[in-house]
Amino acid sequence: MATLTIALMDPPYEAETTTTVLRIADAAVRKGHRVNIFAYEGAVNLTMKDQAAHPNPVKGTTAEEEDHPTTSRFIAGLLGTGQLDWINCGLCVDERGSGNWVEGVRRGAPADFFKWSQESDNTLVIGTK
Repeated sequence: MATLTIALMDPPYEAETTTTVLRIADAAVRKGHRVNIFAYEGAVNLTMKDQAAHPNPVKGTTAEEEDHPTTSRFIAGLLGTGQLDWINCGLCVDERGSGNWVEGVRRGAPADFFKWSQESDNTLVIGTK
């Protein structure tokens, strides 16, 4: 079993990189690998518990009918496997006032990412444009 560490900075719903990282993490976990994700800058909002599905007034559907996926729900599912560890950068959290996370997310610092990268079989850093 390999360990993959990913650093991510994009906020939810702003860029395709967040979806790509979640798909990479899901694929790795399904294959039995461990995944560490270090979220910094806007990515600390990916785990916000208060995210909510919304209706689609154009189609006339309710929030329940739309079943709009939230990043926090996706991440909670991955955390539930026991094969994903997620740390939000505490400095970034404080700057944004982002503190109400799904169960299992931890607060940390850039030093945690450095330690993970040394211990991992592979490290992937996803920057922004």
